[in-house]
Amino acid sequence: MQAKVYPKENFSIKAWAEEDRPREKLMVKGRHSLSDAELIAILLGSGSREESAVDLSRRMLSAMDNNLYELGKKSISELCKFKGIGPAKAITIAAAMELGRRRQMGQPIEKRQIKSSKDAFIELAPLVMDLPHEEFWILMMNRANRVIAKEQISTGGVAGTVVDAKIIFSKALTHLACGIILCHNHPSGNLKPSRADIEITKKLKLAGDALEVKVLDHLIIAEKGYFSFADEGKM
Repeated sequence: MQAKVYPKENFSIKAWAEEDRPREKLMVKGRHSLSDAELIAILLGSGSREESAVDLSRRMLSAMDNNLYELGKKSISELCKFKGIGPAKAITIAAAMELGRRRQMGQPIEKRQIKSSKDAFIELAPLVMDLPHEEFWILMMNRANRVIAKEQISTGGVAGTVVDAKIIFSKALTHLACGIILCHNHPSGNLKPSRADIEITKKLKLAGDALEVKVLDHLIIAEKGYFSFADEGKM
């Protein structure tokens, strides 16, 4: 795709259409939509009177044969030889290049796979077991039942807490969860589900089915252990 040509008098990125400004473009279209020059321009923050940050980035990359590996090898003093690049901008570029190098060397964190109610209990118990009041949480998982995130939905009093289905599934959809496990605690120590617990579980399971987000279980956690709706055949 042919690169856009901008009028020479519009050196400032602020004069560009909003969707063409690197920061705004990243927010609207995602980081993968930006060119290397646009990403570097975000690091630079600004250009000069003669050229925009994007044009300055393009000039730098052109001198490296448009190779980020070569850019990452440059020292602070070598980067400062480019007109418009001072020590602060050179350090920012060098730091970003080093972070990229370290990320390549790193390993992704292996998320816990939930295979049973006990696995879910191990994940959730530290969050609610010793609380003097009730809280409602959800455990979100991907298609392989690996944990994506844990989110608090509400906090209440000794006898209960409000549960909003809209909040639960908004969070699940934001994380692209394929399945969720509901959880709340009983400060009293009683593990028997109340009528309200049973009704909200049924309601959320039906809502999850409609949204293709499976509600796999609901744990009630207390000091002496937990109750699993799935284990007891109540899902």
